Amino acid sequence: MESQPNNPLHGKTLESILNYLVDYYGWDELSKRTRINCFSKNPSIKSGLKFLRQTDWARKTVEDFYLYTIKRR
Repeated sequence: MESQPNNPLHGKTLESILNYLVDYYGWDELSKRTRINCFSKNPSIKSGLKFLRQTDWARKTVEDFYLYTIKRR
C-alpha cells in the first residue's frame, strides 16, 4: 500500500467522514451547506452513504466540505 502522508482523506472511510460532519454540524446545517437533498428529507447515515456512493458529485462535495471543516479547526 502506498503511503500518502499529505492526503488528509487517506485512511478515512466515507462513513467516518459523514459521521464527523453530522456530529459537527447536524443534519439541518449539513443539508444547507452542501445542498444535498438526502440530508434534509428523512436523513440517516445509511441513506446518505448509499446516495454518496452512487453519486460522484455528491461524494466530492462531502469530501471537499470535510476538508474545509478540518482546515478551519
